[in-house]
Amino acid sequence: MDAVNPVWQIRRLGVQPYAPVWAAQERHTADRGDADGRDELWLLQHTPVYTLGQAGKPEHVLLPGDIPVIRCNRGGQVTYHGPGQIVAYPLVNLRRLGLGIRELVTRIEQALIDTLAHWDIAAERRAGAPGVYVGGAKIAALGLRVKHGCSLHGLAFNIAMDLAPFHGINPCGYAGLEVTQMVELNPAAGLAEVEPVLVAQLSRQLGLTPVWADALPPALLSET
Repeated sequence: MDAVNPVWQIRRLGVQPYAPVWAAQERHTADRGDADGRDELWLLQHTPVYTLGQAGKPEHVLLPGDIPVIRCNRGGQVTYHGPGQIVAYPLVNLRRLGLGIRELVTRIEQALIDTLAHWDIAAERRAGAPGVYVGGAKIAALGLRVKHGCSLHGLAFNIAMDLAPFHGINPCGYAGLEVTQMVELNPAAGLAEVEPVLVAQLSRQLGLTPVWADALPPALLSET
C-alpha cells in the first residue's frame, strides 16, 4: 500500500434516508480525484428501505408494504436497511491500497468475522454468497461498486433492529434465508459497543489509520 495516505476519515452520519447518501457517495467519488482524495468511512443507519442491487430481481421483493424499494448500482441482490443496523461505506482508493474488488470483499468479511469474535461469536463466509453468517443465518450483507478505481457502497451489519421486514423479501436472493443480529447472540453488544470495534477491524484489514471527523461529509451537505 502507498504510505502517502495511511489515514482515513471516519464520519458518523446518524440516521439518514438512502437516496441522498447514495448520491453523496457518487459525488464524493467523482470529486475526490485519482490520487489526492482522502479515503473515508461513513457510518450510519438508514431509515427503512429495501435496496435492489444491479443483479437484483424484482421477484425477490415479496411483500414490501409501505417500505420503499430503491434500485441502486451496487453489486448483489435485495436487502433491507433500517434503524438498529450499522451501515458502513468504505470509500477507498483501491489502486492506492493495491487491492482488487474480491480482496476488498474478503477483507471486509474478515473484519466482520473478527468483530463478532470479539464477543465470542463464531462466524463464517459462504462460497458464492458474499456476507457473514452465524450458524447458517446471515448477520451482515455486502454490496459494493468500483468507479474510477474507488469503492462505493459497503456493508450492513445487523445489531439491534426489527428483523420482521426481512420476511418481505428473499434476502440476498435466497428464499427462506434466515437472518440474525448481534443482540440475539450477545445482549451486551449494542450499536455503541460494536461500532468502534468494527472501525478498528476494518482499519486493520485495510492498513489505514482511523481519524474521527466531527463534520458530515461535504458531499452530503451539498445534497441538502
